[in-house]
Amino acid sequence: MTILCFGEMLLRLTPNDGELLMQSPGLTVRPGGAEANVAVSLARYGAPAALATVLPDNPLGHAARDEVRKHGVDTRGIVFKPGRMGLYFLTPGAVRRPSDVLYDRAASAFVQHVDGALDWATLLEGVEWLHLSGVTPATGPTGSAAALAAIAAASKAGVKVSFDGNFRGKLWAEWAGDPPRVLGQMLAGSSLAFADDRDFALVLGVKFEHADPAERRRAAARAAFKTWPTLERICCTLRVNDSVDDQTLSAVMITRDGEHHAAPIALTGVVDRVGGGDAFASGVLFGLYKGWSNAEALAFGLAAAGLKHSVPGDFNLFDEAQVRAAMAAEGFDIRR
Repeated sequence: MTILCFGEMLLRLTPNDGELLMQSPGLTVRPGGAEANVAVSLARYGAPAALATVLPDNPLGHAARDEVRKHGVDTRGIVFKPGRMGLYFLTPGAVRRPSDVLYDRAASAFVQHVDGALDWATLLEGVEWLHLSGVTPATGPTGSAAALAAIAAASKAGVKVSFDGNFRGKLWAEWAGDPPRVLGQMLAGSSLAFADDRDFALVLGVKFEHADPAERRRAAARAAFKTWPTLERICCTLRVNDSVDDQTLSAVMITRDGEHHAAPIALTGVVDRVGGGDAFASGVLFGLYKGWSNAEALAFGLAAAGLKHSVPGDFNLFDEAQVRAAMAAEGFDIRR
């Protein structure tokens, strides 16, 4: 059974280390996109992962397809249409300056054509999990319609849905969308949600104001489980930023009958944190796909997220054995 990921692929353009955007002529181009990131991770772990998306029928679109395919992702669900490639510019943070993202994806081939371009009845044959995120509906009316169509088709086919909140305020602000309505409908068809109390507050229109962050998360989870009967698990990472380069990451999974915690890991000298949430989602999803316990799936997801911080680019380039080694804390000596 396959894990199908659905969302827009992008090209990421990044200035040289420590530079601001356009400070010098150099920009590094890498493939990315939340759902493509998850598909690549899953394939590298050894899971049968597939990607459904719309790409421009030009050299950039074909190159993007080839990038995920070389990692073992099934790309038969990719449709090529006229249009442009979606882009985003990432200015990495340094010292006390946070990273900054500039989107350039309006009127991309995905945004123009995704609604109605994919045959969900065919795509979902032999699929156990559908993974998608809140980025897709934020891209505009076609993205919202396509995301809801995917959820509806998965529910009809008995396919489990993994949903990553990934709220993108900059994208929603560009059009007259309705995030609470659309994201709420997506959650209504999901069994696994990567979200925290802020996501649920936005969708439910409820404030969770307890002084203890853990109690806010529990209150939000109770409200979510009450609102969406199909929801079984809620996961999120917890990040403490000492600086752009030095952070601590932990994770929690809340179920209807309890919660699980993954112990904090120190991330010193962070190389690139973009895609860390997708690495976490892929690790948890892989564990559930393999039938592991909730605690083991959560720990695997956190270890995968930690490793992602060590490599540049959106993709997490580690296999299951390497993530297992990180979970075992085998030390930092050279492996010979």
